[in-house]
Amino acid sequence: MNPSDKKPKRLSPEERKRRLLEKAIDYFSEEGFEGGTRELARQLGITQPLIYRYFSTKADLINEVYHAVYVSQWQESWAQNLQKRDRPVRDRLIEFYDGYTNAIFNRHWMRIFFFAGLKGLDINTRYIRRVSDHLLRPICREMRAELGFDVEKPLRQAEFDLVWMMHGLVFYQGIREHIYKVPYKVNHEFSIQIAVDMYITKSREVIEAALKDPAADLAPAASFIPEQLVQVAPDRI
Repeated sequence: MNPSDKKPKRLSPEERKRRLLEKAIDYFSEEGFEGGTRELARQLGITQPLIYRYFSTKADLINEVYHAVYVSQWQESWAQNLQKRDRPVRDRLIEFYDGYTNAIFNRHWMRIFFFAGLKGLDINTRYIRRVSDHLLRPICREMRAELGFDVEKPLRQAEFDLVWMMHGLVFYQGIREHIYKVPYKVNHEFSIQIAVDMYITKSREVIEAALKDPAADLAPAASFIPEQLVQVAPDRI
C-alpha cells in the first residue's frame, strides 16, 4: 500500500481542542476580539458548531486563551526569588525582569493584551491586579527592608507609583517591539538596568518623604480576589 493512501490519523478530543486553542490564539492576536467564531471557523476550515463542541461559548474560548497566554506563563518563583534577602534588591530585580520579559515579550501576549483593553474585556484588569498584588507590593517591601525602613507600615501611594513607573518602563520596551515594531532590536538588558537603577536611586527619597507625611495617601489595598471568568458580550454571528 502506498503510504500516501493511508487515512490521516484521527485526533483525540484533547489534541483537537489544543490545536483549536492554538489557532484561536493566533486569530485573536491578529484580528482582536471583534472577530467572531464564524470567521475563526472559516479560517480554520471547519464548521462553527465544531468550535462549540469544545468551547461552550465564546467567553469560554476567551477564558481558555487567557489561561494559555497569561496564567500558564506565570511563574511562582518570580515572587519567591524577589523576597530572598541574601542578595541585593538590584540583583533580584534584574534577574526577575530578565525572566519576566522573556515570558511576556512575544506577539501573542502583547497584542492580545491591547486588543482586550480596546474591547473592554477584563483580561487587562485581572492581569494587572495579579502583577500588583504578587510582584509590585513585595518589591516595595523588599526595597524598604534594604533601605532600613519599617516594612510593616502601610504602603504609601507615592512609593507604589514609583514601583509602577519602573515596571511600566520595562513593559514599554515590549510595546515598542511588538506593537510599534521599531525597525531595530530593542536592547532589553540595557532597558531593565536603567529602569531598576532609576527606581533604586529615587526610592529612599520617596519612601522617607511618604512615611514622614501623616497626610500621605495610602496605596489601594491589595485585592487577592480569586480570578473570575472573563466577561464577554454575546458572540456575533
